[in-house]
Amino acid sequence: MPGTPSLDATFLSEKFEAALDWDAYLATDTDRATRWREVLDRTALTAAQQALLAGFSREMHVLVLSGIWCGDCIQQGPMLERIARGSPRIRLRYLDRDEHADLSNLVRLNGGQRVPTVLLLAEDFELAGLYGDRTLSRYRALGARTLGPACPMPTPLPPDEAATTLEEWLDEFERCQWMLRLSARLRHRHGD
Repeated sequence: MPGTPSLDATFLSEKFEAALDWDAYLATDTDRATRWREVLDRTALTAAQQALLAGFSREMHVLVLSGIWCGDCIQQGPMLERIARGSPRIRLRYLDRDEHADLSNLVRLNGGQRVPTVLLLAEDFELAGLYGDRTLSRYRALGARTLGPACPMPTPLPPDEAATTLEEWLDEFERCQWMLRLSARLRHRHGD
């Protein structure tokens, strides 16, 4: 169908350029931004995680479809930000899901526009991974607590749950980095 967007590199590049960095995204809702910053302040990478990120050699663009109002985004968006701050090779940007329905409709999960949805992209904006809206540990913990509302405003995650969630997101970033590092297309481009 003419005019229907697809997840090609050109479309994703345009979306990335329209996306906001951390500060600009939080400026869209200063009341909720406080919660995002509190979670970022509580989120720390271990020495091993820092070393892993320091070893990344391929540039990654990371596009997060989010809702600044969303409890899962409040808990996990700052984790993604902390990971990105750990490597100069990661460029992370945020898009409001509702303002970018053309993209959010393309990456629907289980029939819904879930947030956060994370698109891991190569340096040339080729899609390398698509994940959302929660890591496995988050689903296990939420299931165990049997939450009522679909997207409650969270209290701080228990430290063990936060650490596991951070590690699972970092695993996805590492998986993507290995994919990019071993890509024949990118190895040819970089002569390595």
